[in-house]
Amino acid sequence: MSKRARRRSIPEAGKDNSIWKKGIFKWVQWPQPGQFFDYQTVFYMAFLLAFGMVMLYSASSYTASLRYGNAAHWVLRQLLFAGLGIVGMILFSLVDYHLWIKHASIIYSLSILLCIYVLIAGHSSHGQARWIAIGGFTIQPSEIAKVAIILFFSRMFVKLGDRINEPLAGTKIMFGFLALPVGLVAKSNLSTAVIIFGIWFVMLMVASRNVKDFAAIILMMLVGLALFITFASYRSDRVKIWQHPERYEKGYQTLQGLYAIGSGGIFGKGLGEGMQKKFVPEAQNDMIFSLICEELGIFGAVILIILFILLLSRLLFIARHAADMQGSYIAIGAMAQIAIQVFLNIAVVTNTIPNTGITLPFISYGGSALIILMCEIGIVLNVSRGINFYA
Repeated sequence: MSKRARRRSIPEAGKDNSIWKKGIFKWVQWPQPGQFFDYQTVFYMAFLLAFGMVMLYSASSYTASLRYGNAAHWVLRQLLFAGLGIVGMILFSLVDYHLWIKHASIIYSLSILLCIYVLIAGHSSHGQARWIAIGGFTIQPSEIAKVAIILFFSRMFVKLGDRINEPLAGTKIMFGFLALPVGLVAKSNLSTAVIIFGIWFVMLMVASRNVKDFAAIILMMLVGLALFITFASYRSDRVKIWQHPERYEKGYQTLQGLYAIGSGGIFGKGLGEGMQKKFVPEAQNDMIFSLICEELGIFGAVILIILFILLLSRLLFIARHAADMQGSYIAIGAMAQIAIQVFLNIAVVTNTIPNTGITLPFISYGGSALIILMCEIGIVLNVSRGINFYA
C-alpha cells in the first residue's frame, strides 16, 4: 500500500499545516476531491434508522404512555442516541483506521477488563448484570468487545499471513485469544458470546483455507454451547419453553409475538394499527420485528430484510476493494456482526431458536449498542476511502 493511500491529510486553506501533521492529527484524513466514499452505505443505514424510528414509535407509544405519560419517550431517547451515533460515525470516518489497528491489542485488553468489571460490579436489568452505569447512561462492555475482536483479529490474521493455514492454527488462536472474551461475555449473555464467536469465525473463514480446522472449531463450539445450556437451569428451561411455549408462563412473550406475526397477513393491519403492542413484552427491543410483521405484513418484513441485504452487500463491496487486508477484515467483521444479529433476532421472534436477548440492528431501541455500531460503520467508511479504482 502506498504512503499516499495510507496518509491523506489535507488541512483547510489558511491553517498551519504543521499542526495537522503532529501527534494524533497525523491520523486525521480530510476529504479530498475525487476521493471515493461509499455514500450508499450511509444511505442504507440512514434508511434503516428512519424506518426504525417510525416503527419504534408505533411499537412503543402505548407502553410509553402508560409508563412515562409520554408516547414519544423511547423515540426521543433513540433520536438522541442516533444523533450521538452520527457524530461518532463522522469522527471515526475521518480517522485513519490504521490507528485502531495499531492499538488493537490495547483495545482488546481494555474490553477484557470491562467484561471482568461488569461481572463484579455491573448494573443489573432483568436479572442480568450486563451494563456499566456512568451517570444516567449505561454501556454494555460486550458491544465494545465486538469491535475489539474485529480490530484485534484484523491485525493478527495479517501478521500471521500463510501461517494461518497450518493445521490447528485456528483452534490454537481460538483458545489463545478468543476463549477469554467469549467466556466472560457468556457468563451474563450467551447470545452475545455466540455473536462474537460468529464474527471471529467468519473472519477466520476469509483468512484461512484449512477446512478441517473449521470442522473441528464448529464441533467444539456446539459441545461448548450444549454444556452452557445443560449446566445452567434457566438456559435449559429456555429450550423447553422454545419447544412448547404454550405450556409455560415464560412462553407468553413468544406466543404474543407469534400472534402478532400471524395476524399481519400479507400487507399488515396498517402503520399504528397493531393491537399486539399492548401485550408483547419488550416490544420496542427484541420483539420489534413481530410488530413490524403485524402492521406492515410479510411485505414490510421482506422490504426490511432487503434493506439489510443491501447494506451487507455494500460492506462486502468495501471488503473486496479495500486498500489492504486489514481494512478488508474490518469490513468483513462488521458485515458478519450485522448479518448474525439480524438472523438471530428474526429467528428468535419467529421461535425458530430459543428466546434470548438479541436486538435488531438500527431498529430496536438501544443506547450504547446503537452508538457503538454506528462508530463501527464510521471505521468501515474510512476503509472505503482507501478504495482507488484508478490505481
